[in-house]
Amino acid sequence: MAFPEAAASVAAASGGLNYLELILHASIPVQLVMLILLAASVASWVIIFRKRKVFIRAFDEAEDFEDKFWSGVDLAQLYRNASERNREVHGMEAIFEAGFREFGRLSKKRTVDSRTQLEGAQRAMRAQLSREVDALEQNVELLASIGSVSPYVGLFGTVWGIMISFHSLASMREATIATVAPGISEALIATAMGLFAAIPAVVAYNRYATKVERLAVRYEAFAEEFSSILQRQAHLDDE
Repeated sequence: MAFPEAAASVAAASGGLNYLELILHASIPVQLVMLILLAASVASWVIIFRKRKVFIRAFDEAEDFEDKFWSGVDLAQLYRNASERNREVHGMEAIFEAGFREFGRLSKKRTVDSRTQLEGAQRAMRAQLSREVDALEQNVELLASIGSVSPYVGLFGTVWGIMISFHSLASMREATIATVAPGISEALIATAMGLFAAIPAVVAYNRYATKVERLAVRYEAFAEEFSSILQRQAHLDDE
Protein backbone atom coordinates (compact mmCIF):
# COMPACT_ATOMS: atom_id res chain seq x y z
CA MET A 1 0.00 0.00 0.00
CA ALA A 2 1.12 3.55 -0.69
CA PHE A 3 -0.30 5.09 2.47
CA PRO A 4 2.50 4.00 4.85
CA GLU A 5 5.10 5.33 2.45
CA ALA A 6 3.30 8.64 2.13
CA ALA A 7 2.93 8.91 5.88
CA ALA A 8 6.61 8.20 6.32
CA SER A 9 7.47 10.89 3.78
CA VAL A 10 5.30 13.45 5.58
CA ALA A 11 6.76 12.48 8.93
CA ALA A 12 10.27 12.87 7.56
CA ALA A 13 9.43 16.24 6.08
CA SER A 14 7.79 17.49 9.25
CA GLY A 15 10.58 16.13 11.40
CA GLY A 16 13.06 18.37 9.66
CA LEU A 17 10.69 21.34 9.52
CA ASN A 18 12.33 24.65 10.32
CA TYR A 19 9.86 27.51 10.68
CA LEU A 20 12.51 30.15 10.11
CA GLU A 21 13.54 28.51 6.86
CA LEU A 22 9.90 28.30 5.78
CA ILE A 23 9.49 32.02 6.38
CA LEU A 24 12.74 32.91 4.61
CA HIS A 25 11.93 30.73 1.62
CA ALA A 26 8.34 31.91 1.32
CA SER A 27 7.30 34.00 -1.65
CA ILE A 28 7.65 37.77 -1.45
CA PRO A 29 3.88 38.46 -1.04
CA VAL A 30 3.66 35.93 1.81
CA GLN A 31 6.71 37.45 3.50
CA LEU A 32 5.17 40.90 3.23
CA VAL A 33 1.98 39.58 4.81
CA MET A 34 3.99 38.05 7.65
CA LEU A 35 5.89 41.31 8.15
CA ILE A 36 2.64 43.28 8.30
CA LEU A 37 1.18 40.84 10.82
CA LEU A 38 4.33 40.96 12.94
CA ALA A 39 4.20 44.77 12.99
CA ALA A 40 0.48 44.66 13.88
CA SER A 41 1.16 42.23 16.72
CA VAL A 42 3.98 44.37 18.13
CA ALA A 43 1.82 47.51 17.86
CA SER A 44 -1.10 45.85 19.61
CA TRP A 45 1.05 44.67 22.51
CA VAL A 46 2.59 48.13 22.89
CA ILE A 47 -0.91 49.63 23.04
CA ILE A 48 -2.08 46.93 25.46
CA PHE A 49 0.68 47.62 27.98
CA ARG A 50 0.44 51.40 27.66
CA LYS A 51 -3.34 51.50 28.03
CA ARG A 52 -3.10 49.17 31.00
CA LYS A 53 -1.01 51.77 32.81
CA VAL A 54 -3.43 54.52 31.73
CA PHE A 55 -6.48 52.73 33.11
CA ILE A 56 -4.78 51.76 36.36
CA ARG A 57 -3.81 55.40 36.89
CA ALA A 58 -7.30 56.64 35.93
CA PHE A 59 -9.06 54.37 38.44
CA ASP A 60 -6.55 55.19 41.20
CA GLU A 61 -6.86 58.94 40.58
CA ALA A 62 -10.67 58.77 40.56
CA GLU A 63 -10.65 56.83 43.83
CA ASP A 64 -8.23 59.26 45.50
CA PHE A 65 -10.08 62.36 44.35
CA GLU A 66 -13.48 61.04 45.41
CA ASP A 67 -12.07 60.36 48.86
CA LYS A 68 -10.80 63.95 49.06
CA PHE A 69 -13.98 65.44 47.59
CA TRP A 70 -16.36 63.70 49.99
CA SER A 71 -14.11 64.10 53.04
CA GLY A 72 -15.64 67.51 53.80
CA VAL A 73 -12.71 69.56 52.54
CA ASP A 74 -13.41 73.11 51.40
CA LEU A 75 -14.04 73.03 47.65
CA ALA A 76 -12.23 76.31 47.08
CA GLN A 77 -9.15 74.91 48.78
CA LEU A 78 -9.46 71.71 46.78
CA TYR A 79 -9.58 73.77 43.59
CA ARG A 80 -6.53 75.79 44.61
CA ASN A 81 -4.62 72.60 45.36
CA ALA A 82 -5.47 71.27 41.90
CA SER A 83 -4.57 74.54 40.18
CA GLU A 84 -1.29 75.07 42.01
CA ARG A 85 0.14 71.67 41.16
CA ASN A 86 3.01 71.50 38.71
CA ARG A 87 1.37 68.71 36.74
CA GLU A 88 -1.62 68.43 34.48
CA VAL A 89 -4.71 67.05 36.19
CA HIS A 90 -6.73 64.29 34.59
CA GLY A 91 -10.02 62.49 34.95
CA MET A 92 -12.44 63.41 37.68
CA GLU A 93 -10.16 66.10 39.12
CA ALA A 94 -9.99 67.82 35.73
CA ILE A 95 -13.80 67.77 35.47
CA PHE A 96 -14.08 69.31 38.94
CA GLU A 97 -11.51 71.97 38.11
CA ALA A 98 -13.26 72.92 34.85
CA GLY A 99 -16.66 73.21 36.51
CA PHE A 100 -15.47 75.11 39.57
CA ARG A 101 -13.35 77.49 37.48
CA GLU A 102 -16.26 78.36 35.19
CA PHE A 103 -18.65 78.71 38.11
CA GLY A 104 -16.26 81.06 39.89
CA ARG A 105 -15.67 83.10 36.76
CA LEU A 106 -19.38 83.62 36.13
CA SER A 107 -20.14 84.34 39.78
CA LYS A 108 -17.89 87.41 39.62
CA LYS A 109 -20.17 88.96 37.02
CA ARG A 110 -23.03 90.84 38.62
CA THR A 111 -25.26 90.57 35.56
CA VAL A 112 -25.16 86.77 35.57
CA ASP A 113 -27.85 84.96 37.57
CA SER A 114 -27.47 81.65 39.39
CA ARG A 115 -29.07 79.62 36.60
CA THR A 116 -26.57 80.92 34.06
CA GLN A 117 -23.72 80.18 36.44
CA LEU A 118 -24.87 76.60 36.86
CA GLU A 119 -25.41 76.06 33.14
CA GLY A 120 -21.97 77.45 32.37
CA ALA A 121 -20.34 75.13 34.92
CA GLN A 122 -22.26 72.16 33.51
CA ARG A 123 -21.16 72.97 29.97
CA ALA A 124 -17.55 73.22 31.09
CA MET A 125 -17.77 69.87 32.88
CA ARG A 126 -19.41 68.17 29.89
CA ALA A 127 -16.69 69.48 27.57
CA GLN A 128 -13.93 68.33 29.91
CA LEU A 129 -15.65 64.98 30.38
CA SER A 130 -15.68 64.47 26.61
CA ARG A 131 -11.97 65.27 26.43
CA GLU A 132 -11.20 62.81 29.23
CA VAL A 133 -13.19 60.02 27.59
CA ASP A 134 -11.54 60.74 24.23
CA ALA A 135 -8.14 60.45 25.89
CA LEU A 136 -9.11 57.10 27.40
CA GLU A 137 -10.38 55.83 24.05
CA GLN A 138 -7.24 56.88 22.20
CA ASN A 139 -5.67 53.91 20.34
CA VAL A 140 -8.31 51.52 21.69
CA GLU A 141 -10.06 51.54 18.33
CA LEU A 142 -6.75 50.49 16.75
CA LEU A 143 -6.94 47.27 18.76
CA ALA A 144 -10.37 46.61 17.25
CA SER A 145 -9.01 47.20 13.76
CA ILE A 146 -6.07 44.86 14.33
CA GLY A 147 -8.33 42.21 15.79
CA SER A 148 -10.79 42.31 12.90
CA VAL A 149 -8.38 42.70 9.99
CA SER A 150 -5.43 40.48 10.97
CA PRO A 151 -7.16 37.11 10.33
CA TYR A 152 -8.12 38.22 6.83
CA VAL A 153 -4.60 39.44 6.11
CA GLY A 154 -3.25 36.10 7.28
CA LEU A 155 -5.82 34.28 5.19
CA PHE A 156 -4.73 36.24 2.15
CA GLY A 157 -1.15 35.13 2.74
CA THR A 158 -2.29 31.54 3.12
CA VAL A 159 -4.35 31.59 -0.07
CA TRP A 160 -1.49 33.15 -1.98
CA GLY A 161 1.03 30.64 -0.66
CA ILE A 162 -1.18 27.67 -1.47
CA MET A 163 -1.83 29.06 -4.92
CA ILE A 164 1.91 29.34 -5.56
CA SER A 165 2.46 25.80 -4.23
CA PHE A 166 -0.11 24.26 -6.54
CA HIS A 167 1.12 26.35 -9.45
CA SER A 168 4.63 24.93 -8.98
CA LEU A 169 3.23 21.39 -9.17
CA ALA A 170 2.42 21.96 -12.83
CA SER A 171 6.11 21.62 -13.70
CA MET A 172 6.48 18.31 -11.84
CA ARG A 173 5.76 14.95 -13.38
CA GLU A 174 5.05 13.26 -10.08
CA ALA A 175 3.71 15.17 -7.09
CA THR A 176 3.68 13.74 -3.59
CA ILE A 177 2.58 15.05 -0.22
CA ALA A 178 6.23 15.58 0.71
CA THR A 179 6.72 18.02 -2.16
CA VAL A 180 3.53 19.97 -1.41
CA ALA A 181 3.81 20.01 2.38
CA PRO A 182 6.53 22.70 2.72
CA GLY A 183 4.68 25.17 0.52
CA ILE A 184 1.39 24.63 2.33
CA SER A 185 3.17 24.86 5.69
CA GLU A 186 4.70 28.23 4.90
CA ALA A 187 1.30 29.42 3.73
CA LEU A 188 -0.44 28.27 6.91
CA ILE A 189 2.10 30.16 9.02
CA ALA A 190 0.50 33.37 7.75
CA THR A 191 -2.88 32.29 9.12
CA ALA A 192 -1.30 31.37 12.45
CA MET A 193 0.38 34.77 12.65
CA GLY A 194 -2.90 36.48 11.82
CA LEU A 195 -4.64 34.70 14.69
CA PHE A 196 -1.69 35.42 16.99
CA ALA A 197 -2.06 39.14 16.25
CA ALA A 198 -5.87 39.18 16.36
CA ILE A 199 -6.76 37.25 19.52
CA PRO A 200 -4.89 39.42 22.09
CA ALA A 201 -6.09 42.58 20.34
CA VAL A 202 -9.74 41.52 20.48
CA VAL A 203 -9.52 40.46 24.13
CA ALA A 204 -7.80 43.72 25.10
CA TYR A 205 -10.27 45.82 23.11
CA ASN A 206 -13.28 44.25 24.83
CA ARG A 207 -11.68 44.70 28.23
CA TYR A 208 -10.60 48.29 27.67
CA ALA A 209 -13.91 49.30 26.08
CA THR A 210 -15.63 48.11 29.25
CA LYS A 211 -13.20 50.12 31.38
CA VAL A 212 -13.83 53.25 29.30
CA GLU A 213 -17.57 52.83 29.78
CA ARG A 214 -17.21 52.33 33.53
CA LEU A 215 -15.05 55.44 33.89
CA ALA A 216 -17.39 57.49 31.70
CA VAL A 217 -20.37 56.52 33.87
CA ARG A 218 -18.36 57.36 36.98
CA TYR A 219 -17.36 60.75 35.60
CA GLU A 220 -20.94 61.55 34.58
CA ALA A 221 -22.24 60.62 38.03
CA PHE A 222 -19.67 62.88 39.66
CA ALA A 223 -20.54 65.75 37.32
CA GLU A 224 -24.22 65.41 38.25
CA GLU A 225 -23.46 65.32 41.97
CA PHE A 226 -21.14 68.30 41.72
CA SER A 227 -23.80 70.18 39.74
CA SER A 228 -26.22 69.66 42.63
CA ILE A 229 -23.67 71.10 45.05
CA LEU A 230 -23.08 74.12 42.81
CA GLN A 231 -26.83 74.62 42.48
CA ARG A 232 -27.24 74.79 46.24
CA GLN A 233 -24.27 77.15 46.45
CA ALA A 234 -25.78 79.40 43.77
CA HIS A 235 -29.07 79.63 45.66
CA LEU A 236 -27.22 80.49 48.85
CA ASP A 237 -25.36 83.28 47.07
CA ASP A 238 -28.66 84.72 45.80
CA GLU A 239 -30.14 84.92 49.31
